[in-house]
Amino acid sequence: MALSPPNPKWPALPDYFHDWALVDVETSGLRPGHDRVLSLAVITLDGHGRQTGEFSTLLNPGCDPGPVHIHGLTPARLADAPTFEEIAPRVGALLSSRVLVAHNAQFDYDFLAHEFARVRSWVPVSRRLCTLALNRLVAPTTPDLKLGTLAAHYGVHQERAHDARDDVRVLSGVLRGSLSAAEHLGLPLPLLTCPPRQDYKPYVPKTPCAYRNPGRLRVGGLLTQGMKVAITGDTRMSREELVARSVAAGLNMMTSVSGQTSVVVTNDPGAASGKLRRAAAEGVPLVDEPAYLRLLEDVQPGQAKGTARAGTAEHRRAAKKPERTTTARPAPAPSIPVQRATEPTALETRADDRALAGRRILVLGGTHEEAAAARSRVVALGASAAVNLSAKVTDVVVLPGGEADRRMSRIASLGLSLHDGDWLLAPAPAPMSEPVRSTVGNQPDTAEILVRGAVIDLPDADAAWTVAATWGQHTACDVDVVAFALDAHEQVAGDEDFVFYGAPEHPDGTVRLATDGPTEQAVTVDLERLPLEVNQVAVAAAIDGAATFSDVGAVEITVTRGIGAATTARATLDAATTERTMILAEIYRRGDGWRLRAVGQGYDHGLADLARGYGVDIAE
Repeated sequence: MALSPPNPKWPALPDYFHDWALVDVETSGLRPGHDRVLSLAVITLDGHGRQTGEFSTLLNPGCDPGPVHIHGLTPARLADAPTFEEIAPRVGALLSSRVLVAHNAQFDYDFLAHEFARVRSWVPVSRRLCTLALNRLVAPTTPDLKLGTLAAHYGVHQERAHDARDDVRVLSGVLRGSLSAAEHLGLPLPLLTCPPRQDYKPYVPKTPCAYRNPGRLRVGGLLTQGMKVAITGDTRMSREELVARSVAAGLNMMTSVSGQTSVVVTNDPGAASGKLRRAAAEGVPLVDEPAYLRLLEDVQPGQAKGTARAGTAEHRRAAKKPERTTTARPAPAPSIPVQRATEPTALETRADDRALAGRRILVLGGTHEEAAAARSRVVALGASAAVNLSAKVTDVVVLPGGEADRRMSRIASLGLSLHDGDWLLAPAPAPMSEPVRSTVGNQPDTAEILVRGAVIDLPDADAAWTVAATWGQHTACDVDVVAFALDAHEQVAGDEDFVFYGAPEHPDGTVRLATDGPTEQAVTVDLERLPLEVNQVAVAAAIDGAATFSDVGAVEITVTRGIGAATTARATLDAATTERTMILAEIYRRGDGWRLRAVGQGYDHGLADLARGYGVDIAE
């Protein structure tokens, strides 16, 4: 396989010197562990961009190859190919001690991890780099960030899309161009730690409980399908069999206790377990194992999820409720004190004269409130507010203290226009700077700029939509993006409707969380396949530890129809100073369609309290 020679402008920054393993896989579907790898290609490069190895092969997955019309890999073509077990040692040697690189790297990494797990091994890499995430930071002037589009932008010829061998060759050129562009901007690479794991298991779908929670078990009453049941301590029957019988009866088995738990099963009510302490605090009834087994013999029918949704008076009222625009979302846990967002300042509320339409402006320095007010003014003037330096930044506003920002020397070398805060009060027209020019022509950014509380219609209700969140690359604390699949009462039907770093995919695959870099995470929602009882998906961010969003600064969200597609809308959200959690966006049903609301509402409490407010069982 011929490769273009190393780029003479291969980056010189020390942090950019790594041995790379570029990977592309073609698969039978989109779900790692459930679907299989059909074709694999690997190219290795040294720190100077010189090719040091390559390998490509078809693979016999032993199953239906899936969408042949996309990848062209028929069962006949794959019949004589090796299995992954046969080529695993060679692939492992190519990956070992290198940084794995792929376009949408979590996809390729997860598929490889599951394939290695099937042969009782693991992916021998500790870090990965996603070229899609890297280019979201670079922000080249391209209509989208798909591999073929970036190939044209960086001058790489693509011959056969969805062919692993050609795609990985194209990826090598895209990596070279992306690293050069990132170095030009002085960007740190979004390298993501992914320590070798052996806990990947074949996909086993968890069947969510099909019934609504009818509430607590009453003294002398009967179990009803949908009741949330927790078990603690030793049981005479094996725990697995007891759970299996309960699930078969239509009960919702929980691993923790909360105020929504219906009953706790225990043979030792005096034990000092955390579940029993929480049950006592919440007033959850206790039953022993023999009594529970008797109750299991006569479980009453429950209300199936979704049966009362459409056509009811409640549904009609919900469908006709007025739109919320700039009002704050009610706190999901009313008993918890909420820190409301700061009131708009005079700088924020001046008339929208669109004087800066088409520009992308980075604000440096100032207090959190001053920077937030400046970003609001930027949006009011028709521009978009950036949280990081990128190729699309046209102007930089320097507030007090901003002159000491570590990016100032790079900004000066790029020749970007610098302004003080007063410029936003009466911005003078000036040519826009363009630090990196596209080789395929400059493409206008057509994304709609959303203010806090703004609502847009999602034009394709049969598509998968992605809400990606990005924050400052120099943020010192960890931020976690999460999602909640909610009913018409803004409550989860079960714990499986809470998608977070520990459970990054809903059991039915309709809501998925991806981590693309240290300062970027994304939630993808498959609107067409969402269950009817899901009325809304709330996307939130939570800070791990004692830091607040004043330490993080603004969070930018981008809304796209699928991975790597053109941005449909973006918003830059500033919470007030003391919040540790923030609702970023809500995707919700409106008649036969779907809408998205940019929320930006922060709360002082942590992720556990936010999740409890939505009805998730969270252990103490």
